[in-house]
Formats: sequence, structure tokens, C-alpha cells
Amino acid sequence: MTSTPAEAIAAPQRLPRQIPYIIGNEACERFSFYGMRNILVQFLISSVILAYVPLADREGAAKDIFHSFVIGVYFFPLLGGWLSDRFFGKYNTVLWFSLIYCAGHACLALFEDNRNGFFTGLFLIALGSGGIKPLVVSFCGDQFTQANKSLAKIVFDYFYFSINFGSFFASLLMPLFLREYGAAVAFGIPGVLMFIATFIFWLGRKQYVRVPPATHDPHSFLHVAKSALTSTNGAGRPGYWVAAFGGALAIFMLMAWAIGPSWWPKDFGFVITACLALGVLIACGGFGTSMQLERARGLHPDENVDGVRTVLRILIVFALTTPFWSLFDQKASTWVIQGREMVIPHDQWWWPSFLVKEAGQMQALNPALIMLIIPFNNLVLYPALRNMGLEPTALRRMGMGIVFSGIAWIVAGMLQLWIDGGAQVSLAWQSAPYLLLTFGEVLVSATALEFAYSQAPQAMKGVIMAFWYLTSTFGSLWVLLTNAGVRNDTVTAHIATTGLSENAFLMFFFAAFAFVAALGFAWYARRYQMQDNYRAA
Repeated sequence: MTSTPAEAIAAPQRLPRQIPYIIGNEACERFSFYGMRNILVQFLISSVILAYVPLADREGAAKDIFHSFVIGVYFFPLLGGWLSDRFFGKYNTVLWFSLIYCAGHACLALFEDNRNGFFTGLFLIALGSGGIKPLVVSFCGDQFTQANKSLAKIVFDYFYFSINFGSFFASLLMPLFLREYGAAVAFGIPGVLMFIATFIFWLGRKQYVRVPPATHDPHSFLHVAKSALTSTNGAGRPGYWVAAFGGALAIFMLMAWAIGPSWWPKDFGFVITACLALGVLIACGGFGTSMQLERARGLHPDENVDGVRTVLRILIVFALTTPFWSLFDQKASTWVIQGREMVIPHDQWWWPSFLVKEAGQMQALNPALIMLIIPFNNLVLYPALRNMGLEPTALRRMGMGIVFSGIAWIVAGMLQLWIDGGAQVSLAWQSAPYLLLTFGEVLVSATALEFAYSQAPQAMKGVIMAFWYLTSTFGSLWVLLTNAGVRNDTVTAHIATTGLSENAFLMFFFAAFAFVAALGFAWYARRYQMQDNYRAA
């Protein structure tokens, strides 16, 4: 019997054959990244790399290096996204940056006792990892069309599942390898996995759908923004002057860092200053463009002008998630340091003493819980909410994720109060904040992978994904600014008046930071208009 059109439409859709190559590449790459990232702080604290730092200050120095590295990792997506969208395409850009990534891992393994060589490795990993970060997700999305986009929603979840599959084993095993076999082996194994990831990605080269770069697009985001800002077709040029002020302020900040006047904060090094300058540039440029955007109509097609408006609205959503990342990324720094003050319950029958021997291994809880929470949310929680008449939209999920991260840090702060009181606190108690933070991460990060791709206009998917990852750069910037602040005598004196230790005070401070951000996110989400920008078949 011949099938009717309705039956054809209802026929089960098949996953594109090239997807397993992308998923396999991501799982191995995430093992390599988290394998080195999650042992970085404990390695630096006890290594000769920080031999020049007084012993009492090494934990703070290790945190600063770690978050500076994270800033680099999530800054370079801007470069990767731009090169991909304008010149080389996603496939070529991912492949070439992956080779740089491999070279960075080699440097870490070879130069464990050489500061310049080790920091060169960190830079190359930040460049390589950051360069591919906005592209693999959007490259995965390119393999789908309007006809099978329902499968894309599932694949994005399992894409995130594969990330955490690799992260789980890396977080669990690499601290043991560092402890038992030394830094060369512990940093070398992630390098081998990165080479395997690159090879797997290369194997699928003949099957990928490759969306060509928009090499010469006179109606790109930047061209439309430039036309809007420079247009004299209107009363005055308020948007132009706002953008110009932002550019002048960014240059002024960089010059102040370079010259080093007495009034410039001494703890504001290049990383902090450059990030602040970038933030000012994006904020003022975006606001100025929105003020005069309608002047670009007639000079560019309406759909491109509307696309720029959409991107600017997306950037506001992204900005409101940056406090979440300031909390999340500290699980590999602040929480690891807290765990070193806790007691590992080897005397308890239920504790896996044969495997979990270091506080840093608690980070393995994060990816393990994600692999459980994602199917639980999709199969149980979200259907239950829909049955109750509550639709768990992307923006609602992201807003609640920020709230749960704040709750996680309240629990971490309570544990710190317990430690500060002199109690012998079991490391097992860290499971509670990890559970809350991980639930928040699934709601924010896994959702945002789909949100960022679906909202971005076709010609800007690589760049908008780069802007999404840039939220982690600003998340770590808030951490560096806070760390710089607590080195100020006035701030430390104020903390002393609260009766809290510095660590406990900062934990409650970051919790409050998340709650304020969640309120702002909820207010804006109610006004945001969702888009559907999957490509046509």
C-alpha cells in the first residue's frame, strides 16, 4: 500500500550519519579539557611554577591563574567564530584550532617545572579550546534542517551528555594520576585524548554538511551596526556618541593599565583591564546601535536590520547569565580549596576509598549528576510541569538555574561556617552544593546550547555562540575583581566586622549576586520575543 503524505510525514526520522563523529569528538575533547582543568589548581598550589609566591598566598595566586586561564578559554571563541563565519568555515577552523590545542597539551606535559613553557601551554590550550568552542555546537546544528529540527533538540541534550561523559572520567581519574604518577602523565593523558578527538573529527570529513562562510556580506551584523551608528539621517547622533564614549573609555582603561598611574588599582592587571575594556565596548556599542538602528533601514534589507535587533536582545540575555558562571567555575577553584580543609571519610563503609582519595575528585559529581539529571528532566520533570500547566520554556529554565546556583552557594557557605568553627567536616557534605549547582547548570547551560543556536540569524550563528561562551569570561572576571577587592585593607576590615571568615563571606556574597541576577533575568525574560532561526531544508 502506498503511503499518504500524512503517513510520510509521520514516518520516523533518522539521525544524520555524521552526528556520531561530532559527538565522539566532543566526548574526547571534553575529557582532555576537564582532565587538565580540574587538576590545575591543586597542581599549581604545590608546584615549582609558583615557587616565587609566598606559601600563604599560593592558594589565591592559583585561583587567579585558573580564572585568568578560563577567561582566555572563553574569550577566544570570538576569534574562532569570526574566522569561521568570515573566512574558513566551521570544519576547517575546528580542525586547525584542534592542532593548536594538541600542541598546548604537549607543553603542559613537557614543561611541568618550567614556568614559561607551562604558561605557553595554558595559552595554546586557551586559544585552541576557545577557538573551537563556539563552532562544534553550531556545526552540529548545521547538520539539521527545518524538516528534522525536532531531532536536533534531542541531539543537543545528548551532545551535552557526551561532554559530561568525558568530563566525569577525567575529573575522577586525573587527580589520581597526578597524585600517583606526577604531572607529566596527568597532563599527558588529556593530550592523547585531544589527538584522538581531532582524529575522530577528521574521519567524518566526507559526510558533513558544510555551510559556507559569509565572506563578503554587505549586510552583516557589523555592517548594519556601522550604518546605523554613522547615519546622519535623523535628529542628532546620540547612539554614535554613546558608542564613541565606550570606545574612548576602553582605550583610556588600557592606557591607564600600561602607564600605571597611582590612582589605577594595582591589582587590575592586563587580564582584568582588557576584560573591563571589552565589556564597556560591547555594552556601549550595543546600546548605541540599538538607539539608531532604524536608520539602517533602506540601506540594508529589513530582515538584516531585524536580525541585528534580535542579536542585541540575545546579548542582554547572555549578560544576565554572567553571574551564574562566576559561581559555577569556582567549583574547580574555591570548592576544591574548601575540600582540602575537609576530612575524607575513609573510615565509613559507604565511601569508595579505593577510588576517591583527593578533594578535587569531588568535581566528578558534576558530570555524573548531569548524566542523571538530563534524562530525569526530559522524561519526568518537564512532562510533569506541562501536565500542571507550567510550560518549562528555555528562559524559565535558565532563570531558575541561576536561582539554584545561588542556593548551592548558601549551602557551601554554611559548610564553610562549620569548618571555621573548628569542626571536622566530612568531604561527603560537599555532595549537597554539587547537586544544587549541577541542577542549575543543566537548566542554564544545556538549555542555552539550544537557545543560542535557535535564536541567532543564519549568518551569525558562529559569532552568537562565541558571545554565549564569552559569558564565562565575564563570570571569571567577577571572580578576579572580587579576589582583588578582598586584598584591599578597607574591604578586609569590613569583612572582619561581620564575624565571618573571608571564605564564608565571599560564598554568601556570590549567592546574593546570583539572586539579584535571577531577578533581573526574570524581568527581562518576560519581555523577550522568541525566534526560530533553524535553516530551511
